[in-house]
Amino acid sequence: MNRKQYIRGLSAACLLAVPLTLSGCNWFGSESAAVDPPPSEIEAQMLQISGDSTLDSGVMGRVTEEDTGNVTSKDKKASTTKADGTRTTVYLEDEHGLLAPISLALPKGDKKAALKNSLTALISQGPLAASLPSGFQGVLPAGTAVKDVTVDPATGLAVVEFNDSFGSYEAKDERKLLEAVTWTLTGQEDIKGVQLWVDGKKLTEMPLKGTPLDRPLSRTMGINLPKHSTNVMNSSAVTVYFSAESPDGTQYYVPVTRFVDPSQEPLKAALNELITGPESDNGLQMVMTEGTKLDSVDAGQNGVVTVSLSDDMFADAKDVPAEMLESVVLTVAQNAEDSLVQIVMNGKTAVTGTDHVDYGKPVSAPEYVNDLPL
Repeated sequence: MNRKQYIRGLSAACLLAVPLTLSGCNWFGSESAAVDPPPSEIEAQMLQISGDSTLDSGVMGRVTEEDTGNVTSKDKKASTTKADGTRTTVYLEDEHGLLAPISLALPKGDKKAALKNSLTALISQGPLAASLPSGFQGVLPAGTAVKDVTVDPATGLAVVEFNDSFGSYEAKDERKLLEAVTWTLTGQEDIKGVQLWVDGKKLTEMPLKGTPLDRPLSRTMGINLPKHSTNVMNSSAVTVYFSAESPDGTQYYVPVTRFVDPSQEPLKAALNELITGPESDNGLQMVMTEGTKLDSVDAGQNGVVTVSLSDDMFADAKDVPAEMLESVVLTVAQNAEDSLVQIVMNGKTAVTGTDHVDYGKPVSAPEYVNDLPL
């Protein structure tokens, strides 16, 4: 078996998805590149903030020997990220119609300017289009302007005001537009929800397909939902990371929301979805081999989750493709409140990746998301 047939990937970010309980059926009958939205009654459930929701900041890094105490690398790097203020993660559309987190260097400025710049990067043919890597584009309509962004520090609610060009999108892109704005803003550690305004008026629903906006948007809405019909009666949602390849051959990670039986433990369900692999026609690639199996998941003390895998291809647990191990780290952090992760492979506690990192020791997701060349 050739490992290159099954393993693909590069670097990605940590994003926490809150499991959702849903009802309904036959959501995704369309075979188009765009992901069809669910019916309005389910849409309303997915677009609300849960009182128990915990949204991650998307700013993490690997844990070193000196980080094994109470201070993790996330804590250490937060002040550096804020002081620099030049790099952030935005959600752009790739050539397959999927949203991917992309790390960009944007103009310096204060907090408000940084937030406005991150949304400006989402504008198709906008002022920052030249800053986007090849093969990616913004999903906000051309001509859109970000008039203002304010954040209530007490509630974590970001209020965004656009001009009226915001409503000139195509109907099929309505949900994708909401996902891009929401996931971009909630990547900031102090933002938990998003409310949209246009020219001084609060939106209670989207202009074209009427997606309800009566409650703030959060990451509970999911991202890159399945486009094939599936039975989601009383399902829960988990989000996993697969890889894709840009036109110039650069690999990157893409978050995908999957629906699982609510009786399953969410973290185990997410990892099993990762092993199952992506849909065959959406441009995503497997990060596991056909022989990978999940043996156990143990949420131990000190916020470290231990994932035990078995795979005959890597019997000695050495030179394991980094993208395979990184995908596990990202998926665990996504579904377990930014937990640190250590991996056991075939019973061995020293698991060396091709990036020369020992994943048998606690690690966290990369600090920045898919830092691709322009």
